[in-house]
Amino acid sequence: MDDVDAFLALARRAYDAPPGTNAGVDARVIRRTAFPMDKGGYSTAHVDAALERLEDAFALREREHAVKAFGEKSWFGEARSEAAEILERVSRPDGERFQRAGLLSAGYDRDEVDRFCVRLQRYLKDGTPIGIEEVRTVAFRSKLRGYREWQVDLLLDAVVDVMLAVR
Repeated sequence: MDDVDAFLALARRAYDAPPGTNAGVDARVIRRTAFPMDKGGYSTAHVDAALERLEDAFALREREHAVKAFGEKSWFGEARSEAAEILERVSRPDGERFQRAGLLSAGYDRDEVDRFCVRLQRYLKDGTPIGIEEVRTVAFRSKLRGYREWQVDLLLDAVVDVMLAVR
């Protein structure tokens, strides 16, 4: 509970700082924040929900600041550029979207990741609905010679960034 409280206090100070100030906390930092599990601690569902709301608030603030500083055209141009890079990755053939884990190492199940990438491709290309919550919480089984987890996780982070940018 102390770790959660300390992080929320840090996030509050960062949010209260003038826009554009590097206070050490932004939407991406919040998305990647995790806390140790302790018996008698806060409910994980409630902490996760609070972090998601906090991430949304920071993302909106960051967007408003960037639009004010660089213009809406620039903001959406960056989002389109990132979406195009994501689309290129998720449009690759099944089994070839990410590097594989080592010979005796586990990674994310390639079939599960590939199926999710097809859904992301439809979202980016055709506008087929997919919720940000689903992208934030998707989980893949572990499998020998699966996709390298860090690569998949980075892509999912980028998808969330794009979704937040165009909200």
